Amino acid sequence: MSNELCSHSGTAHWPIRPKCPKRPTAWYSSNNHPNWKFPKSSSPATARWAMKLSATFRSTKIPRALPPKSGDTAAASGASASCAAVRPSAETAKGKGASGWCVYLIASSRIPRTYVGVTTDFPRRLRQHNGELKGGAKASSAGRPWNLACLIEGFVNRSKACEFESKWKNISRKMARKRTEPSMSSLLQHRDVALSKVKTHLDCRHLKIAWHSS
Repeated sequence: MSNELCSHSGTAHWPIRPKCPKRPTAWYSSNNHPNWKFPKSSSPATARWAMKLSATFRSTKIPRALPPKSGDTAAASGASASCAAVRPSAETAKGKGASGWCVYLIASSRIPRTYVGVTTDFPRRLRQHNGELKGGAKASSAGRPWNLACLIEGFVNRSKACEFESKWKNISRKMARKRTEPSMSSLLQHRDVALSKVKTHLDCRHLKIAWHSS
């Protein structure tokens, strides 16, 4: 359309521009309007609403946990060190006989046979061997009733008790025996000699060895 003046009814005026078509939403961008802070896909009304909400409900930052002070750090490290120090002392106290592990030697009162085992409750274990309670070893069923011959106490833990038991059994097997039918007294003497050899291989100074006569 020409920009020249038009005359109508003797009155001069500028020509009327046609209405501009509605521009797409993408026209409202931060490039054309740097002061607007809303997404390209939002309308001006939505942007004003979002700005109003953000001004009303301001986000609060979660305070960061402050590192402990030097005094607190020392206290915490001291507490952990004290716990570490208590555990070994408790285990050491437990190893001085409080563990309850023992090695026992029982003798049959019916046939010439002995049996070596490990337990934490010898009275109950003896009742098991004699069939009064369930759980007795099958190897001991033929020699019932059994009587206590020797009880060795003071082991630090089960591992040490089993080591002693295994050593005692192995030395007893390797030792020469008489070809004649052994008597109970000879069997006990054989176990006693084997026990003396076990003492030369293992530290038995903290153990309490008690022989019992039936």
